[in-house]
Amino acid sequence: MRAGETENDGRVALIQSDIWIGFPRAERVLDRLQSLIDAPRQTRMPGLLVHGASGIGKTMIARNLSRRYAPEYDPVAGITRTPLLLLQAPPAPDERRFYLHILAAVGAPSSTLSLRAQSVASLEVRVVGLLRDLGLRMIMIDEVHNLLAGTHREQRRFLNVLRYLSNELEASLVCFGVSEAVDAIRGDVQLARRLDEHHLANWRDDAEFSDMIQTLIAAMPLAKKSNLQVKSLRQILALTGGVTSRIFALVKDLAIDAILSGEERITDEAVANWTPLWSRHAPSQRRLEKSGA
Repeated sequence: MRAGETENDGRVALIQSDIWIGFPRAERVLDRLQSLIDAPRQTRMPGLLVHGASGIGKTMIARNLSRRYAPEYDPVAGITRTPLLLLQAPPAPDERRFYLHILAAVGAPSSTLSLRAQSVASLEVRVVGLLRDLGLRMIMIDEVHNLLAGTHREQRRFLNVLRYLSNELEASLVCFGVSEAVDAIRGDVQLARRLDEHHLANWRDDAEFSDMIQTLIAAMPLAKKSNLQVKSLRQILALTGGVTSRIFALVKDLAIDAILSGEERITDEAVANWTPLWSRHAPSQRRLEKSGA
C-alpha cells in the first residue's frame, strides 16, 4: 500500500470518528451544566431538562461533559471519585432495571450482589450508599423519553426514583430527551419545579447555522479550503431538515468523497449532486428488477 493511500485511510477514519464541534448553542448548555456541577450542595438541587428533536445534539453534549468528568482514582482515600454519572434511561420505566443499570455503570462487583434475589428496596439502599461514596454531584439521564413506554403510574414511580436519588445524594439531575417527554416530566410537579427547560431547536437559515457549517467543514482534514456559496448552505439545511446529526453525516460524507476523488475540498457542485448513501444505487437496482435479473 502506498503512503498516500495510508494517509487517506487515516483521514477517512478520523472523519468517521466522533467529532466535537463547540458551536455556541452547545457551549451554552455546557456552561449551564457546569454551573450545576459547581453549585453548593443542598437538599433540593437545581436541575435541567434538555429537549429537542432526535439527532439534534443532546447526546453529543451529554457525552462531552461526561468525558470532562471521567472517574478518577483517589490514592489517599483509596476510592474512585465519580462526580458525574451518565446513564441511558431503560427502555421502559422499570425501577429494578434502572438500579441494576446504575450498579453496572459504576462497576459494582456482580458476584456480591445476588442480583436476582435482591428486592427493589435493597437495590435502592445499595445504589444510594455506593453513589454517595463516589462523591457524585450530577446524574445525567439520556433518552428520558423512554419512560413514555410505561403506564402513567409507572412513569410517576420512575420520576419519583429520579427525584429521590437527587434529594438523597444532593446531586443535580439533568435529563435529555425528545420534546414529547416534556409533558411526562411536568406530570411530577415537584420535579418539574426544579428542572429548568432548555429547548434545542432545529437549525434555521441564519448566521448561527452558517458559522456552524463553516466550523464543521474547517474541522475536516482536507488539503484545500472549501468556500461554499449561500445557496449550498441552504441546500444542506433543506436536505437535513436542520437536524445536527444529519448535517454532520452529510458534511462528513462530502469530505470523504473529496479525499477519495482527490478534490480535497467540498464544492458547491458536490453539495448540489449529493444524495443519501442508501439511495445511490437505487436506479441501477430498479433497472435490474425491470430486466428480470
